[in-house]
Amino acid sequence: MPPAENYDWLIILGGPMGVYEDEKYSWLADEKKAILAAIENKKTVIGICLGSQLIAEVLGAKVYKNLYNEIGWFDIMLTEEGKKDSLLKGFPMNTKVLHWHGDTFDLPIHAKHISYSEACKNQAFLNNDHVLGLQFHLEVTENSIKAMLHHGKHELKNEKYIQSEKKIISFIKYIEANNNSMFRILDHLAKYNHLQ
Repeated sequence: MPPAENYDWLIILGGPMGVYEDEKYSWLADEKKAILAAIENKKTVIGICLGSQLIAEVLGAKVYKNLYNEIGWFDIMLTEEGKKDSLLKGFPMNTKVLHWHGDTFDLPIHAKHISYSEACKNQAFLNNDHVLGLQFHLEVTENSIKAMLHHGKHELKNEKYIQSEKKIISFIKYIEANNNSMFRILDHLAKYNHLQ
């Protein structure tokens, strides 16, 4: 892992493992140390899916199995804090985003709870205006969705919040709007980072 002084931003993406599987994935311990170092050095830190769970744990919150697995395109809603935060200015109040997770987290102390879904109470948080955790995937492309479906097909079970492969593919029309939301968030964080 590069030392925190060698970069400005740290972006942690997703994966099929859980943050609590340190014995199975020995690199998780080093990754958690790197995340903590980045946060302590006031870097812009963004976690997506597993990345958000790693940030939550590093900040002292509990990560655990969600009541439901959430796989497919489902609406997220902004909390009252989310509606007021400048990070999400122009973000639709209800928006369909791609989910692919079975774990969730408690909110870290002092973090702003900014979005939720029907299946999962804690979908996103912001900590100290430069640490962002997103449980969902605004970054997806058509190719990355197809790769997720190829490698994760065994997870598409008949459950309340799991969509079929066909349905997931049918919603790729939302990719552009999701990517644009991601760009707006990144631009906002870049502006914040520049002002520090």
